[in-house]
Amino acid sequence: MKTIHKFRLESAKEPTTLKLREGCKVVRCEYLVAQKGVYLWVEQPLNVTIPTVERQFVVVHSGDPVPDRYQYLDTALDPFGPEAYHLFEVTQSEERKPRVAGYPLSDVVFRPTLQRAESV
Repeated sequence: MKTIHKFRLESAKEPTTLKLREGCKVVRCEYLVAQKGVYLWVEQPLNVTIPTVERQFVVVHSGDPVPDRYQYLDTALDPFGPEAYHLFEVTQSEERKPRVAGYPLSDVVFRPTLQRAESV
């Protein structure tokens, strides 16, 4: 079985983190005039044995810059105003490798040579 849940998203610079079941799907995004906010509807399994995952969403206004790695999902319009709210999912960027003096470190782990154990 599955269901659809509704979540309010804040229109801010910080992403909204939601704990959702694996296999969930965003089905709708809309600006609700009565609540003066952007809402997200997500279809997800009801089976409690399915693990949850954290997903992050951010709402931005038209013209606001967003990182390339964000994935566009939908746009919600204020029917009585000039505002448009664009919904993006925050996707993880490629893992950045640590750098020393501007050079990336190798994946190889260097370990000191083993010392001889002294006999007792």
